[in-house]
Amino acid sequence: MAAKIYTDEDADLSVLQDKTCAVIGFGSQGHAHALNLKDSGVKVIIGLYPGSKSRAVAADYGFDVMDTADAVKAADVVFVAAPDTKIAAIYEADIKEHLTDGKTLLFSHGFAVHFKTIEAPTNANVIMVAPKGPGHIVRRQFVEGKGVPALIAVHNDADGNAKAIALAWAKGVGGTRAGVFETDFKEETETDLFGEQTVLCGGISALVTAGYETLVEAGYQPEMAYFECLHELKLTVDLMNESGIAGMRFSISETAEWGDVAVGPKIIDASVKARMKEALTEIQNGNFAKEWIAENEAGQPEFNRLREEGEKHEIETIGKRLRSLMPWLKGRDLKGQQASYS
Repeated sequence: MAAKIYTDEDADLSVLQDKTCAVIGFGSQGHAHALNLKDSGVKVIIGLYPGSKSRAVAADYGFDVMDTADAVKAADVVFVAAPDTKIAAIYEADIKEHLTDGKTLLFSHGFAVHFKTIEAPTNANVIMVAPKGPGHIVRRQFVEGKGVPALIAVHNDADGNAKAIALAWAKGVGGTRAGVFETDFKEETETDLFGEQTVLCGGISALVTAGYETLVEAGYQPEMAYFECLHELKLTVDLMNESGIAGMRFSISETAEWGDVAVGPKIIDASVKARMKEALTEIQNGNFAKEWIAENEAGQPEFNRLREEGEKHEIETIGKRLRSLMPWLKGRDLKGQQASYS
């Protein structure tokens, strides 16, 4: 059975008309949801801890900024836009006791609820609106009159209005322009983690780096390796995004297409798929979540080591120099922008 797709006519933004919506955090998803909702006519306040460097940023956008607990008290809908591993502490300290009957607790990812790092309330609605893209793209697409597809889910429907609120929020941030799909917290969490690890982030970055290293180690110029293995990737993915894999193949040369269908499966072969299944199992049984939580509790030593190692790779040095030759790419360096509860 095909999934039902909700669009603008299926969502009623007036559901949020008389409500105060608190966005807890002003990072990647937080700032995008807050600004898009504000532009959609929804009353939005921002909740942050007292020393947050994002307070001034949010205030400059015209938002009322409060301490987290005060924002939760004042709100009807509370969107927790904080990193997965920080949600539990924030929830216990500033959210839990203020979730009175009839309020709505909203997430953009199901990690904390699905892996039970928090005990979801039963007296409040617990919902999810998960745009399928980074916050900066959610904002950019909205401003351009477009939208990023989104998922909605209802974990607890305390007052019978949980789904209507989720759809209204999805419309307010632009999701219904592109299509909204109903799921549950388990499915969203496990598929999202799998995609990040094996394809969208981990898979692509590892593939690009390995391809770059193979060419350079064979004696080719690093600039040639960068263009072939990284720069042109976006052009190919754009074709896939617009027309699917078959459409991409139609747009490239026959030589490239033969290399795609004949050689590609030899690189990404059955052994890769087997390791993908192992990664999925680690997500499903909770081992990945436990490992990630433990890494954070230890102060992220391995995470920081791997991050620094990646930033020092030659592909980053070469890429920075080559991108400087293309002024239209300037201003798209998102490193340094806040993307957390900060």
